[in-house]
Amino acid sequence: MSSRVRVFIASSVDGFIAGENNDLSWLPPPQPNGDDLGFSALLSEVGALLMGRATYDVVAAFDGEWPYGSRPVLVATHRSLSAKVSSVRAVSGSIDALVRDALSAADGRDVYLDGGALIRSALDAGLVDEMVVTQIPVILGRGHALFAGCASRHRLELVECAARSGGLVQCRYRLPR
Repeated sequence: MSSRVRVFIASSVDGFIAGENNDLSWLPPPQPNGDDLGFSALLSEVGALLMGRATYDVVAAFDGEWPYGSRPVLVATHRSLSAKVSSVRAVSGSIDALVRDALSAADGRDVYLDGGALIRSALDAGLVDEMVVTQIPVILGRGHALFAGCASRHRLELVECAARSGGLVQCRYRLPR
C-alpha cells in the first residue's frame, strides 16, 4: 500500500475547529476508558506530520508529553521556529512541495495533515486521500472554520460513520482522485 495523506480532526457542529483565539476548551476531555477515538491507531500508521504554524503553536503550548513521539513534524511557516523537540522543523513552499517533503520524511508510511488552512490548501490541490472528522455536539458560532475558504467543491466518499460516546459522531471519508 502506498503512503496516504490523512486528516484527523474534530469540528463543532457548525464547522469550526477552534473557537476565537484558538480556544479548544469545547473539546471533550480524554475518556477515562482510554478511548482516544482512533487517534493512536492513526499515529501507528503515520511516519510524519505536516502541520500549519498556528496549529503547531497551539500543540507546543500543551502541558505534558509531546503527542507525536519521535516522528518528524514539518511545520509550514515563513517565520522563525523554536522547536519544542528535535523532530520538529520548519518548512515552506507550495502545498505540492510541502506534501512531497512530508511523504519523503514519512519514509513509506502515511502523512498526518493538521491545520485548517493547510487542510484546505491540500484539498484544493487534490492531495488528501482520507479524512476522519469527529463532530462534537456544540455550536460555537464563530472561530476558525475547517472548510470555509476552500477554492472549489470537493466530493467525498463516505467510508463509515459512527456515533461515539458523549454524543460525538465520527465519519471517515475517502477523497476520489
